[in-house]
Amino acid sequence: MAITLSGDQAIPAPPLTSRLTTAQVWGIVLLTPYLLVFLAFVVYPVCYGLWLARAPSNYVALWNDPIFGRAAVNTLIFLVIGINIKMLIALFLSGFFAQQRTWIKWLSVIFILPWAVPSIPTILSVRFMLNPEWGMINHYIFAFTGDDGPNWLNDPTVALTMAIGVHIWKSLPFWTMILITGRLAIAQDLFEAAEVDGANWWQKFRFITWPSMQTLYVTCTLLSMIWTLGDFNSVYLLTGGGPADLTHVLSTLGIRYLRLDQLSLAMASIVCAMPFVLPLVYFMMKRLSR
Repeated sequence: MAITLSGDQAIPAPPLTSRLTTAQVWGIVLLTPYLLVFLAFVVYPVCYGLWLARAPSNYVALWNDPIFGRAAVNTLIFLVIGINIKMLIALFLSGFFAQQRTWIKWLSVIFILPWAVPSIPTILSVRFMLNPEWGMINHYIFAFTGDDGPNWLNDPTVALTMAIGVHIWKSLPFWTMILITGRLAIAQDLFEAAEVDGANWWQKFRFITWPSMQTLYVTCTLLSMIWTLGDFNSVYLLTGGGPADLTHVLSTLGIRYLRLDQLSLAMASIVCAMPFVLPLVYFMMKRLSR
């Protein structure tokens, strides 16, 4: 680039480094390693996975695999039933734990432990308790009834229900805390005025609490659905996708294909989760933009 003065006379533009301040140069230098790490460990793996899943034959193979159809249905059950049950419980528990009582504060410390402890020991402990031979639950069933307890994880419906229950138990404290902050942000004058008018707890919830927390609740529900699509701990650590690969969800199905050395099918199964993710992201961003 050159700046023309008159005729053929020109003054060359100064180099880029002379047009940047010292702070800007150091900012570029310090930012470059993070950019390289992002490109190497985020952009490249995603692009490589999409490139592996590009072949139409991968999706034909998935369509012909009965386990894929069952995994898609299980994923939908997780999103529609499991997440909504979890958020409804969190909504009402937030009202309980928002009370200013000492014993409730101590109880909240115990309540938050399942979310605070890592997933592997907590979920595996539940799996050990459900063991039909030496698990703690069947041990007490035999002690009180004299009969052997059921094989909890041998029935696909029961196993998937247990996986949903473990997911709710593990992540419920986090969403309860989020909704507690929403409740505490509501002006107490509104509740005091409602009590003066003779409103009961349901009327206060319907006309004060819910309208104030509706946007937060819906946003948390959508965000929880997005996160749950990538969560394979609850199913993989508890059931391993069994019995007979009937409790797989899309996130654990990819792990199954990886174990079978079918990398392209694993990537294709992850891409098939996009129809679940994109509408959720769209509705969440649309609500936040309001």
